[in-house]
Amino acid sequence: MPLSKKKPHILVVDDELSMRELLEFMLTREGYRISCAESGKKAVSLLNEEKFDLLLCDIRLGDISGLEVLRASKKKNNNSVVIMISAFANAETAVEAMNSGAYDYVPKPFNNNELKQTIEKALNLKTLDHEKKVITDELKKNLHFGKIVGNSPGMLHIYKMIRQVAQTRTNVMITGESGTGKELIARAIYEQSDRRDHSFVTINCGGIPETLIESELFGYKKGAFTGAVEDKKGLFEVADKGTVFLDEIGELNISMQVKLLRVIQERVFKPVGGNKDISVDIRIISATNKDLTKEVITGNFREDLFYRLNVIEIKVPPLRERKSDLNALAQHFLDKYTREMDKEISKISSYAIDLLNKYDFPGNIRELENLMERSVALASTNILLPDSLALSIHKRRWIEGVKNRRFDLEDVAKGVSLDNILEEIERAYLEKALECCSGNKNKAAELLNLSFRSLRYRLDKLGIER
Repeated sequence: MPLSKKKPHILVVDDELSMRELLEFMLTREGYRISCAESGKKAVSLLNEEKFDLLLCDIRLGDISGLEVLRASKKKNNNSVVIMISAFANAETAVEAMNSGAYDYVPKPFNNNELKQTIEKALNLKTLDHEKKVITDELKKNLHFGKIVGNSPGMLHIYKMIRQVAQTRTNVMITGESGTGKELIARAIYEQSDRRDHSFVTINCGGIPETLIESELFGYKKGAFTGAVEDKKGLFEVADKGTVFLDEIGELNISMQVKLLRVIQERVFKPVGGNKDISVDIRIISATNKDLTKEVITGNFREDLFYRLNVIEIKVPPLRERKSDLNALAQHFLDKYTREMDKEISKISSYAIDLLNKYDFPGNIRELENLMERSVALASTNILLPDSLALSIHKRRWIEGVKNRRFDLEDVAKGVSLDNILEEIERAYLEKALECCSGNKNKAAELLNLSFRSLRYRLDKLGIER
């Protein structure tokens, strides 16, 4: 039982006297305070009068459905923990109960020890959720630094660096894989600086053709080339007194690197076709997914420019190295796209989160955001289930790989781990069955010709999130 100064209070709702007496006796012995209701209406009345730590409710009651009691409990207190029980389990009812906010769905006849474990886990989860909320409130500034989400050690270090460099004129280079959020960090530096009331100009050095990049950066004078019918300011001039963000700086050609070096050193440049220098006061933040040290060695990037740009380096970790931020990021994008698409999806199911955590996200946060946008578009329930995850294609490929794998008996002569081989096969079939049934364990057990108890034992043994 979870540690608490006050005994957890459980409301048992069942129209069978023998079942109420059994549950009351069993749970009182576990140290819980128990109240009982013989009908749905009585349960709703008690819920309106008192706050319970957990509701244990039968699906079929004499007057109103247990699902109505569940909804009443959630309406009264959305953070209430509810476990549904029924001797008439079916996939539709189970899905409806989970979609309405139930923590779990337990079929009758149940194993007493398993039910006690489920209750204990549910109450522990409620305690952890409360503690997490307190911690999250304390770390709110760190969890959402501007538009950046995450409070892993690596991100907290970056937040500290952002605060330290924001008020300086020092050039900053942000390095990291594609999709890690380098531009968000550049914007955070700008927004924390005394230049935030002036322009923030983003220049994608890899997205502008070489023939146009000089005129884009420095502008041009009328008649400088065919089509130059009037003077045009360059992006550097537009950014005067503000910040210039040079994204994909490693893609800049050598000729432009020379001209950029002059701007950094002297803060002046000439427009294309112009004779007079234009002075600018700009702060330069650059970003790259390349190893510029190697680019310098190979002669693809000027060493003097590298040291001018890389006065302070901020290294952004890939998502696979900050997995503790994944849940918060996924929820952030879920909230964003449910608002944009006007959908009511409250959370991501634990099994879906488990799938996300098993994936390395080579495309980093950009890939996660794209995944969540597609998943919200595909979702048909108010909880994001594994079937809605576009990521499931990666999981299917893994399962298919196990299914099609050839287990060569000749390898036995070299020595093999039979336990590992059998576990690999068992895990693949269990996860495939759960995927086929949208996470419904009763149906998955039927597909695998297992008892419900046997399925739960195997899931626990392999550490598969249920």
